[in-house]
Amino acid sequence: MKIYVLVDNTDGSGLKGEWGLSFYIEYNGKTVLLDAGLSPLFAVNADRMGLDLNNVDYAVLSHAHDDHANGLEKFFELNDHAMLYVAGGCEENCYDRHGLFFKYAGVPRGIMSRHADRIIKADADMMIADGIRLLGHTTPGLEKLGLMEKMYLKQGFMRYIPDDFRHEQSLIFETDDGIAVFNSCSHAGADNIVNEAAQVYPDKKILAMIGGFHLFNKSDEYVRAFAKRLEDAGAMHIYTGHCTGQKAWNILHDELGDKVHALKTGMVFEL
Repeated sequence: MKIYVLVDNTDGSGLKGEWGLSFYIEYNGKTVLLDAGLSPLFAVNADRMGLDLNNVDYAVLSHAHDDHANGLEKFFELNDHAMLYVAGGCEENCYDRHGLFFKYAGVPRGIMSRHADRIIKADADMMIADGIRLLGHTTPGLEKLGLMEKMYLKQGFMRYIPDDFRHEQSLIFETDDGIAVFNSCSHAGADNIVNEAAQVYPDKKILAMIGGFHLFNKSDEYVRAFAKRLEDAGAMHIYTGHCTGQKAWNILHDELGDKVHALKTGMVFEL
């Protein structure tokens, strides 16, 4: 499989980055778009990389936050056939808390109804093609992480509950060498996500964990403990950027060595 990084926070290969993430993935004759970043920049970069978004067979939204979903309108404009798979819990109800106030941080308002004919709400465990799987979270107590991150889901009129990341899903590819697990922000914890994948594939190695780990706002001690948990979970290769943050990336590299690779816009790699 071949992975193209259309957008990451870090500029690269003469391409501009932004806060967000988007991958173009070629696998067994199929093409998958994972996320569409914060703006239409992912499409500009795809064009400059010689990639045609109309060739995408399947589109996947990792979770319902704006820095991964705001480019979706552009994707629907450029691609007239690929279905977009979102997690079963994906709604227009994600908010960040700032003191006493809640700020909307979800998918573009109205997109779920405007493109209802192009959107599939995925089951918690769903094969979308041969060797390509979507996996929702099974780890209990994730609302504690939402509370820590000050992320909330709006439930009815002016009622907010801590986000349990029911709108987040992993994208998993099966290979001869093991499984490649993508999760663009890993709000549920990359270590938890690797463990969830390992439970579904008990006889396969975790070839790679790829995405953001939401460590930019964590202490050094937290990141070092996280690195140990990630190592114990058995990930062989780690490609991370976006919300991981440079300081946390440095710590992960110190702890885990050359198995840790930095994502950047325009990067192309194979597994």
